[in-house]
Amino acid sequence: MAHTIVLTNQKGGVGKTTTSAALAAGLARRGYKVLAVDMDPQGNLGFSLGVDIDKGPTIYEGLKGDATVYEIIHRISDIDIIQSNILLSSAEATLRTDNRELLLKKLLEPVERLYDYIIIDTPPAFNILTLNGYSAANYLVIPMSAEILSLVGLVQLKETYETVRQSVNPNLKIMGIILTKYEKRRKLSRDVLEMAGTVAGQLNTSVFSAVIRSGVAAAEAPAHGMNIFEYSPRSAPAKDYGAFIDEILLMVKEDEENGKKDE
Repeated sequence: MAHTIVLTNQKGGVGKTTTSAALAAGLARRGYKVLAVDMDPQGNLGFSLGVDIDKGPTIYEGLKGDATVYEIIHRISDIDIIQSNILLSSAEATLRTDNRELLLKKLLEPVERLYDYIIIDTPPAFNILTLNGYSAANYLVIPMSAEILSLVGLVQLKETYETVRQSVNPNLKIMGIILTKYEKRRKLSRDVLEMAGTVAGQLNTSVFSAVIRSGVAAAEAPAHGMNIFEYSPRSAPAKDYGAFIDEILLMVKEDEENGKKDE
């Protein structure tokens, strides 16, 4: 059964999609079977991974029931992806079925056993698309840039997270906050890292030990339709994302071991 991880933050520009792409690509490079799911109408995850987001059926057709999950999965290199485009922006108005917050969960159920990891990128807003991501996931990861404004919205995230746990997904867990665009020499970065620790405590989680340093490669890679490991494997962001993935794998392993003890 796949471990499903949602990347989430109400604030845009925090490196959420870059982190989603790096996590999916990094796991695939290590031999895991990975499905990336783009729940953002901007379609940036697919674009970042080299997909023509205007060709073929998308997550929107899947959620509406106009296509099966098998029909909307596209193979790129060593990653499978369910892409998105601007049509998904109408989801709030058009997806009016009962239990509509569970549409993604139900869509993915037939393929969950085919993958080790499912990585879901969500829009920078708390709407029906983000809610679907939360409902389908085992884990939340919160990317946060080393800027004061990236703290905005985390209180609402906590409320949404607790609501989902109390209603449709009681097993949902926050893995932690991953700090992006970090510059060690800047006092602001160090201050935000400290504040992130305080916020993490309020969310009953922690800040990942890895921080993602600023680097031009992270900004350039999506423009070339490449993930950071393909575009600049020796860059600081690539090394940092590697360390971040190490932590993800360790957390999942510990959860699996604890689960076996509870059986």
